[in-house]
Amino acid sequence: MSHKAIKIGLTALVLATAFGALLFTTLQDNLQYYKYVDEVATVQQEGRGQKIQVHGNVVPGSAKGTIDRLNWTFDLHRNGKVISASYTGKLPDTFKDEAEVVLTGQFTPHGFIATDMTAKCPSKYEEAPPAGPATTTSS
Repeated sequence: MSHKAIKIGLTALVLATAFGALLFTTLQDNLQYYKYVDEVATVQQEGRGQKIQVHGNVVPGSAKGTIDRLNWTFDLHRNGKVISASYTGKLPDTFKDEAEVVLTGQFTPHGFIATDMTAKCPSKYEEAPPAGPATTTSS
């Protein structure tokens, strides 16, 4: 190999290593695990301190809080497993009993503390029934 080819190869290796290290350190803080309630309900202690997204449905009647304080506690369930969660902030308009919810936060000794929440209401997104035949009027 020529001297020039070795220099080009080493330069490419250094650049690739630097780019990989930069990418890893930048993305490391933003990496989140995405789990369902039944996957994390039994291993909550192992996930403490890690940022995680948890997906489940709101247990009917479990939401408690006040609109003026914006502090909410509720339970999420899936496949017979339940976890307690709390959230501080304005609830999404679609938050209600049995709504699908994705929480971002972490487990603590007091349950799941959410810093972000998204909720959807399945009935809002169901396909509309087909329209009947159009009627025409003559003048």
